[in-house]
Amino acid sequence: MKKFLFVIAAIIFPAMVLAGEGYLDVTASGNRQLQLAIPPSRSLDGSQHPEIVKELHDVLSFDMTLAGPFSVMSGAGGKESSGIRPGEFDFAPWKSAGADLLVKSGYRVKGSAITLEFRLYDVFKEKEIVAKRYTGTIRDLRKIAHIFDDQVMQSVTGERGPFSGKIAFVSKQTGNKEICLMDYDGHNVQRLTRNGSINLNPDFSPNGREIIYTSYKRRNPDLYRRELFTGTEASISSRRGINITGAYSPDGKRIALAMSKDGNSEIYVIDTSGKQSARLTSNGAIDVSPSWSPDGSRIAFTSDRLGRPQVFIMNSDGSGVRRLTTSGSYNDRPRWSPKGDTILYCRMEGGGFQIYSINPDGSSDTRLTSEGSNEHGRWSPDGRYITFSSSRGGREAIYVMRADGSGQTRVSRGNAADSHPTWSSRW
Repeated sequence: MKKFLFVIAAIIFPAMVLAGEGYLDVTASGNRQLQLAIPPSRSLDGSQHPEIVKELHDVLSFDMTLAGPFSVMSGAGGKESSGIRPGEFDFAPWKSAGADLLVKSGYRVKGSAITLEFRLYDVFKEKEIVAKRYTGTIRDLRKIAHIFDDQVMQSVTGERGPFSGKIAFVSKQTGNKEICLMDYDGHNVQRLTRNGSINLNPDFSPNGREIIYTSYKRRNPDLYRRELFTGTEASISSRRGINITGAYSPDGKRIALAMSKDGNSEIYVIDTSGKQSARLTSNGAIDVSPSWSPDGSRIAFTSDRLGRPQVFIMNSDGSGVRRLTTSGSYNDRPRWSPKGDTILYCRMEGGGFQIYSINPDGSSDTRLTSEGSNEHGRWSPDGRYITFSSSRGGREAIYVMRADGSGQTRVSRGNAADSHPTWSSRW
């Protein structure tokens, strides 16, 4: 099977953090947005490729607009023909325009190969913060730009961005529910399954190289594991009844899922081969949708043991069960944040669902969405962004937003119904 990750060589120049400034908190309210200027990319060899210039600008602007700390400036500053390296351009026009940060970029094309050079500057101090050069193929261009934007986030906030990650999701493009993969911004869609059946609930392994998902291709909802680079696939839980809502443990050695092999739906833990199984819940209710805490010590899940679905938390051995959500009559699909401080879930309201976040102690129960019906909230690997599906456009589509609910943006690019997104931990 075609590989999903292209090999990119990067030459990293000396980099500096914003001296004396400290790092910015992306999710903190009240922070002044940094004015970020992104002039058109410049040819480094004299050849002109306007399509490259446009695509680079589109990627950089999209990532940095979603990022949060930045307000991307348009149409301000220096001349397009000025250089990109220190001493090759004047900072004065950018200062006059009010820019705090400046991204200069250049490209060199030889056949199907491309070299991209990016430099991030502190305009006020007239200092270079980050300088990177990447080589790859022209079709790697978007991937390379996302990788650089991850580094911009690292330099400004102290934590690498998630923009080079992938989103796995369920699409009805073919009329069936198949698992697909795309860049987080909706580009480069690739179909993973082709079984003409119902496939649901993909989840990435911690290393990003595999997914698990439930498929009805053998008429029973069985859990499968699939290697993304080779396409190798195996059934790892095909017990009688349901084998659904699988979730990898943080160490990648275990999988929590809901099974009904002993009667009603309960939470179990299996190893990645599916051979070893441990039952965690035991009651007459329906227990589904487990989600591990990032340290692997606790599991959040949905149960209707009190009559209606609510979110509960238990220790990873099944002990210490306690109710988390107390508002709303139907709460489902919890997902623990990578930092462990917040849990997403969806609540039924007015005939649809809305996405909420809540602290593990039950405090700060906060509504994040309001338009349409919104479900399947999943965190980016850095915990600063969320992907989810929404019907606000009349048909389900994949969206992304910041962790506080701001910046909600559709990333699905087709007209098919898309749902069940999950963001890869690394690529």
